[in-house]
Amino acid sequence: MNIKSPQTLISEALKEIKTISSEEALKLSDDNKCNLIDIREQIELKNSGSIENTTHIPRGLLEFSLNDNSPLVQKNIIDKQKDIVLFCAAGGRSALAAKTLKDMGFTNVSHVEGGFGAMKSNGFKVKKFNQ
Repeated sequence: MNIKSPQTLISEALKEIKTISSEEALKLSDDNKCNLIDIREQIELKNSGSIENTTHIPRGLLEFSLNDNSPLVQKNIIDKQKDIVLFCAAGGRSALAAKTLKDMGFTNVSHVEGGFGAMKSNGFKVKKFNQ
């Protein structure tokens, strides 16, 4: 049995998905041209804070939360006309998640290289997380 490592899966995903810099993500966010989605776990937000103007959807719920029947889409919290920009702590999970969304049929999806750490260092406003 040949089980792929997480690093192999990430490497394969990176060949198929769009990766953007934190600066590009900030411009898209400032111009209101994207859905900025934080896929980190709740405990990570509690410990590190969250980026302003993001929607939190834990990685494990992403596929369920971005389908046409989900409350986030139904209530226009997620605007499917705008780009979907995913981020996690460092970029690995968001790369895998972007690949999954691409497999679901999303075409306007990307992930932020360096994740939350890079975003925090490059102009995004971080707020203390409120449960």
